[in-house]
Amino acid sequence: MTDWAIVVAVVAAYLVTNLIVGLMPGRRSTDTVAGYVAGDREFGTLVMYFVTGASVYSAFAFLGGPGWAFSRGAAAFYILGYGVLGIAPYFVIGPWAARLGRRYGFVTQGAMLAHRFQSRWVAVAAGLVSVIAMLPYVALQMRGAGIVIEQVTDGHVPFALGAALAYGVVLIYVWHSGVMGVGWTNVFQGVFMIVIAWALGLYIPAKLYGGIGPMFEQIAALRPEMLTAPGLDSVGNRWTPGAYSSAIIVSSIGLMMWPHLFMKAFAAKDDATIRRTIVLFPTFQAFLLPLFLVGFAGVLYASAPANADAIMPHIMLTSGLPAVVVGLFCAGALAASMSTGDALVHGAASICVTDVYGGIRGDTLSQHDQRRLIRWFAIAVGVLGYAIAMPSGLSLVGMLLAAYGAVVQLAPPVYAAFLWRRATATGVVAGLLAGILITAAQIVADWRPYGLHEGVLGLTANIITLVVISLASDPPEASHVSEWIATSRQAD
Repeated sequence: MTDWAIVVAVVAAYLVTNLIVGLMPGRRSTDTVAGYVAGDREFGTLVMYFVTGASVYSAFAFLGGPGWAFSRGAAAFYILGYGVLGIAPYFVIGPWAARLGRRYGFVTQGAMLAHRFQSRWVAVAAGLVSVIAMLPYVALQMRGAGIVIEQVTDGHVPFALGAALAYGVVLIYVWHSGVMGVGWTNVFQGVFMIVIAWALGLYIPAKLYGGIGPMFEQIAALRPEMLTAPGLDSVGNRWTPGAYSSAIIVSSIGLMMWPHLFMKAFAAKDDATIRRTIVLFPTFQAFLLPLFLVGFAGVLYASAPANADAIMPHIMLTSGLPAVVVGLFCAGALAASMSTGDALVHGAASICVTDVYGGIRGDTLSQHDQRRLIRWFAIAVGVLGYAIAMPSGLSLVGMLLAAYGAVVQLAPPVYAAFLWRRATATGVVAGLLAGILITAAQIVADWRPYGLHEGVLGLTANIITLVVISLASDPPEASHVSEWIATSRQAD
């Protein structure tokens, strides 16, 4: 049996196992939207921990993280910074949202905001911004899956086919099991990718340099610029402090605004589960360290791939490792990709139906019809994400940074809902529109003054517009706002 065939066999075994894990919990939820989208609000600490951690650290971490360490050096450390900072506010906001979800039946951000601002158009606007942000994130996961399968099979399984096979499995268990399938596959995938990451992160520096310490000593002697923060930009020049800092700021503010993460508050069993998850989450950061080590191992490696994101599979294939080990690496990379991709596909489909479609219609479909539509929209999101993934020339981390410019625009309405009683629906919609248009214009024009992340100007415009328009429009109904906020603060 040839090496590439052994790799394919290992990957196939992983995909089949993942499919079984994803299908098994499908009959445990009720035939309702809350059952399909929020798991009947029964997620415990174990599932919440892994569904949060594995949903955050995906193909961008398993491939893009090493790619940035290899090509940009210390610039990759921004990922460590925003991971810890971004999760902290959810310790407070997560339980607030969960209490509202249990009281009013919310399963999405948009539904929560629409109720607070008493306007279905808030749900439509928030839903559209969410989907705009999530589609490139879905594409990122698919690109990661396609890159690694093509690399480790020496092109026998091409990029497009590899991505299609991996996400065919995802769509099957998302269709069948909804968030329960996402949750339990994330547990399996999270454990698997952590084990593989640490095994490779310790083994590769030892094999190539004699250990982690000797590796960094050689890099310090020959390529010291790779170890000096804030690292390098995409063309090898020093990354500006403004670019580095703004990437951390935007990513930190936007992290828990991702709908597929925020929505898990509505799935948690109780407030204590959310708080335990937030306290434990930084331990998931340890998953990134071995991946960075592999990327730094490539800095002085004898050869380099054409695409920096492929440095990890490149080292795996050219350093004489057994085919079974290469196959396990591939499965670990797929676990990272699929553990985020499934949550994104499921979350985007839920938002399309409950917030956008339902908001435009202005009425409510039956629970059964909504659940059926979400399943079909999951297929549509998968197909559209696949179409975006195929021609993209951006790096995986570059795609994620662009997506953060969109999702961070959800922060002003969420924080205003909880903290500013005078905020109005008109102000929220106008702010979202201003923020997303300015961010999109910067991305299209490739214009970043002083190197600042494009989300900074968009977020600034969003906040100013929200405040000005809210103050210029009629105030919201005081009794409704007071009851809504009081419900969010009322512990079980």
